[in-house]
Amino acid sequence: MNSENLYKQSSQYVPGGVHSPVRAFKSVGGSPIFFKSALGAYLTSVEDIRYIDFCTSFGPLILGHRHPEVQIKVQDMLNTAWTFGACEPYSLKLAEFIIQNIPHIEKVRFVSSGTEAVMTALRIARAATKRSKILKFDGCYHGHVDSMLVKSGSGLAGEASSDSAGLTEDAIKNTLVCELDNETQLEAIFETHSKDIAAVIIEPLPANYGLLIQRKEFLNKIQTLCQNHGSLFMLDEVISGFRTSLGGIASDFNLKPDLVCYGKVMGGGFNAAAYAGLAKYMNLIAPEGPVYQAGTLSANPLAMTAGLATLEIMKKINGWEVLNTRTKNWVNGLNKFFESEGIALFLSHYASLFWLHQKTDQSIRCLSKIPTEHKNNYNKLFHLLLKKNIYMAPSAFEVGFLSIAHDDDILNATTKAIQSACLEIYKT
Repeated sequence: MNSENLYKQSSQYVPGGVHSPVRAFKSVGGSPIFFKSALGAYLTSVEDIRYIDFCTSFGPLILGHRHPEVQIKVQDMLNTAWTFGACEPYSLKLAEFIIQNIPHIEKVRFVSSGTEAVMTALRIARAATKRSKILKFDGCYHGHVDSMLVKSGSGLAGEASSDSAGLTEDAIKNTLVCELDNETQLEAIFETHSKDIAAVIIEPLPANYGLLIQRKEFLNKIQTLCQNHGSLFMLDEVISGFRTSLGGIASDFNLKPDLVCYGKVMGGGFNAAAYAGLAKYMNLIAPEGPVYQAGTLSANPLAMTAGLATLEIMKKINGWEVLNTRTKNWVNGLNKFFESEGIALFLSHYASLFWLHQKTDQSIRCLSKIPTEHKNNYNKLFHLLLKKNIYMAPSAFEVGFLSIAHDDDILNATTKAIQSACLEIYKT
């Protein structure tokens, strides 16, 4: 059994051979690796090759794969119940933890994916404001909701066009698009459409098209415009929530969102997401209010147990400070190496997220600032690192994640591998 044969076989039964596009290695070339097991900071392929994993399932595994304390609690739950389709106490415990620890959250509802959370939060915003338009930002990803799969149009402020086949004009026409970090364009959109904007949604730490770290001033500007014009201020913290800190970017930057979407870390490696926020908006959801949303496997006990265990462990061990400091030191060390060797690479990072890209003269906060040669250079490095048993995200525009399981020995080994690969590419 090997990955190449499994991929060919899978392609006969599954579109593209994968269940999510980035897994196909289309962006970096070659055939994807099939993995059979994982533990700590490591993935093991079907060929029995062990890789240090910096993808970590694209972010959820902040403690690493199969943390022993989480695994014990999940196994206990596995022997207790899988799903009820009825009320249970396990989601209540996680809801209490979130609300008690995050001041801007008054109520929460659990769902099964970030896409589902965003879809419902947008519906709440339209119901609350009686408005139809949503403003999003180029370079932010909010799942595969039809109205969010749009990009900037002809260049006119706010104009949008389809970013996927199968979207109707009706799905596109009520979505406005603004460039990230562009206050002038943002103000122009509000000047034209303010009476129609139900909500502004943004990843406060965009991490799907590179790591586009936003200025606090820009996020505050969005919040102020929303307050002044009666639009809901909505944060998509599916990636950053419980990853950068217990309270996510909202707490880091002292933002006061009306609604927030969570996922990834909150499920501890299982299918779980949530939309949350002020009670006056959350109370619009059925059965309390007129906005409908339901889900058969929402708040399933396995995910609730894994999520709560993960967050409790992180809080107990001061995990965010430990992990963020570890990431900072590791990134700084590699950036010093790049500079000393005259290699035009740079690792941007925020908390335990990092992104390797071509070095530029200014911070990369929007798509237009990403170097044009970035993709080809990353692809070479990706495959060289695979040969050195380092698994990074299979796309130049996906970010990497550290976990508590990435200890000093693992990071030192990774540093040597990256240095060796870069010298091979840039110095030979």
